[in-house]
Order: sequence, then C-alpha cells, then structure tokens
Amino acid sequence: MKTSDQQHVLSVKDLNRYIRMKMEGDTRLSDVWIRGEISNFTHHSSGHMYFTLKDEGSRIRAIMFATHNQRLPFIPKEGARVIARGNVSVYERDGQYQFYAVSMQPDGIGSLYLAYEQLKKKLEEEGLFAIERKRPLPHFPRTVGVITSPTGAAVRDIMITIKRRFPQVRVILYPVLVQGKGAAPSIVKAISSMNEMAEADVLIVGRGGGSLEELWAFNEEMVARAIYQSDIPVISAVGHETDFTIADFAADVRAATPTAAAEIAVPSAIELKSRILQRERQLRQGLEHKLRRSSERLQSLQRSPVLVYPRRYMLQHAERLDMLKMRLQGAVKSQVSRNHQKQISLKHGLMRLSPHVQVQMASRRHESAHRQLTGAMQTMMREKLQHLQSEIRHLDALSPLKVMSRGYSLVYDEQESRLIKTLSDVQPGDLVNVLVSDGRLQCQVWGMKEDDNRGE
Repeated sequence: MKTSDQQHVLSVKDLNRYIRMKMEGDTRLSDVWIRGEISNFTHHSSGHMYFTLKDEGSRIRAIMFATHNQRLPFIPKEGARVIARGNVSVYERDGQYQFYAVSMQPDGIGSLYLAYEQLKKKLEEEGLFAIERKRPLPHFPRTVGVITSPTGAAVRDIMITIKRRFPQVRVILYPVLVQGKGAAPSIVKAISSMNEMAEADVLIVGRGGGSLEELWAFNEEMVARAIYQSDIPVISAVGHETDFTIADFAADVRAATPTAAAEIAVPSAIELKSRILQRERQLRQGLEHKLRRSSERLQSLQRSPVLVYPRRYMLQHAERLDMLKMRLQGAVKSQVSRNHQKQISLKHGLMRLSPHVQVQMASRRHESAHRQLTGAMQTMMREKLQHLQSEIRHLDALSPLKVMSRGYSLVYDEQESRLIKTLSDVQPGDLVNVLVSDGRLQCQVWGMKEDDNRGE
C-alpha cells in the first residue's frame, strides 16, 4: 500500500525538468549580466564555445552557441576578463545549471571596442577597406621600409627574417612610438616621410602583441587614412594572429605577426636559388634533349635518299612538272573552248533580245493572232447566223399570223386587252374585234350557242 509521501516520488529527469522550468520562469535569471574570467575555454568544431566563468569566490559553467558567437567583435581566450549577457538554466541530462551567453564584451574596455566598431563601420562605408583598391606587393623589392619601435621585439624579428630570407635587400628603419598619446601622430608622420623620400618599394607598419589599449594607436582614424593615402604598398603587422586593428583593414596586406610580414615582403633567397637551379637543370635537360633530337634528325636527313641521290629526285620532280604542265595546257584549252561556247551562246541570246528581232517576232505574233481572231469571229458569226435562222423558222412556225393564214382568226374584247376563249367571256350585245390574216373585223354579238359536242 502506497503512502502519501510515495505518491510524490519524482524521477530524476522529471525533477531536473521541474527545476529548469522554475529557473526559466524566473525573470531575473532569464536576462542576467555576469562579470568573470574565462577558463577551460574550448571552441568546438561545431562552432559552439564551452567555458567556465569564475571570480575569486565561485565559478559557473557557460556555453555560447555558434549563432551568437559569430557576431562577437573579439576572439575570447583563456584568462580574459569579460562581461557576458544571457540566461541561467539547467542542463537536464547532467542535472547541472549553467549560463547560456548571447553576447559578450571585454571587461573594462567596452568603450574602446565600441569606438573600434564605430570607426570600422565608418571607414568601411567610405571605401577605405575596399578590395579593389588594394595594391599588389612587388615580387623583388630593392628597399623595404620598416615603421615600428626601434627597441621592441617586432623590429628584431623583422630584421632577422628579412636578412635571413633576402640579405641583398636594403632596409630603412623609421623609428616611431607604437603606444601612448603620441603614437598615432608619430606613425602618420613616418608614413608621410617614407612616401616623400620615395625610396622604399614596400612598407611594413606594426608592432608586437599587447592589450587592446596598447595596440590602440593602430586603431586611430589618422593612421588608417595615412595608410590608405600611401603611394607605397603597406603591410600591416600588428600584434598576434588573433589581434585585428583598423590598420589591418586599411593596409594592402595584413600579416598575422611581424615575422610573417617580413616573409611576405621579401622572397626567400634560398628558395629563389633552389628554383633557379631547378630551372637551370630543366633548361639544361631540355637543351640536351633537343640537341640529341636535332642530331638524330640531322643524321637521318644525311642518310636520306634525297640527299644521297639528289639528281634522281630532281628528275622525278621534272617529270611531275611536265605532267602538271600538260594538265595545265589541257585545262587552259578546255577552259578556252568552254568560254568560246559560252560566248556563242551569249551572242545568240543577245541577238534574240535585239529590239529589231523582238519587233519582228512581235509582228509575226500579231499577224498570227489577227488571223486566228478573224477566223474565230467568222466561225462564230456563221454559227450565230445559223442559230438565228433556225430560231426564226421556229418562231414563224409558232406565230399566230401563220395559223390565221390557214383560215383561223383571233377574237378580242372591245379594248383588245383580253382574248375571248369561251362563251362566258362575252355577253349578247358586246362589241368584239376579230383578227384575221389581213386585218381586223369589228363585230357585235347577236346571239350565243353552246357546242354540244365539246365534251366528246
């Protein structure tokens, strides 16, 4: 039998879910800012960042998903102090609460980053960072200008690398301040002076690594514009590989480190010598191969029957020349004959088109047509005359006058508008006109008698 306490037993999963829902429903925990130091930092291949935020008294596990950390203006690293914004919740599987960051900024230098982002956006909109205005670096510079601090590790790395790679190149060092208030004007003046001297083929502008404040001179607007306006191509070499400054975007090429800048600026003499030796070997091998082939071909030509027995081949060509000559003569005669026949044909055609001939032909066609038309008209008239005579005879046979000439007559009413055919057409005393073959009789009906035999 279950007790009342047993009826409220929860599974671990249900308990963790309940706690998660409670924490996510807390308005204070749903949007919280945390200040701490990053430790155990891992940037997973999925893009997510896993780390721990800690201070002197405690720590909390944190995660920042790729969709959020892609917008970070800096790259988090171990030991960095940051201010992060996000929410607190429970990871149900492990039953551990953790912080889910959605934004992050370095602690204490947030204003510098804001100024950095604002200047970057402004200069980018003006076109200072456009790819199409980037100038190519010279392949074999004669003089390299280096603008950096004369006492830092950067200048030593640059000099050693240049002399190791390309010792024959000339290096002009222009010492400048690389941090502090006077650093930016010092760098601008150096770039301007190097352009006025016009001795360097490429400029390396940079310094070693440091904090954001220490690198800030290379984020100044005047430095970016001086790099942009430089007629000499500029390589920016500021800080370490993860450090990005405004100068990097304005420069023609950005180097990850000062050493990398020196490697970009000059070629490697050892590699060039190796490539030259390799090309020399390839050229020698190619020439030797070509010489062998040419020698073999020369020997083959020397053994050729054409050179051994030149007269024989000359006679063959002479025979072929005679054959071609005969073929040419035959072709010419044939062509002349065809042209002659064509000329005769054209002459006959032209004669047929002569106006005198055309008039004669038209006259003969007219006479022939006249004879045909006359004959046709005469034939038609004879046929029409015969037909008319036949119709006249037929009409004459049907004429009432013809009938009356045999003793018959026609009786009309007084006005001669109606033919009297029966006794019912008249009344006694009516006047009638009787037409006989040679005239008209005016009569009056005195009496009428019906024919008794008309029905027989």
